[in-house]
Amino acid sequence: MPTPPASPRAARSLAVVNEEIRALLTSGGLVSPEGRRRYEELLVEWAAAVRGDVTEAA
Repeated sequence: MPTPPASPRAARSLAVVNEEIRALLTSGGLVSPEGRRRYEELLVEWAAAVRGDVTEAA
């Protein structure tokens, strides 16, 4: 029996994602490989939030 796809994570607001990116940058968190991966994940989430804001505005 195939496993059902994972339920999508609820989208966070652009402001929340932006705040997490800023916190990562100001804490020096990009130094570690984990920090760089998290930054890349946040950028993807940020881009999706921007697209969502544009869609809602239209």
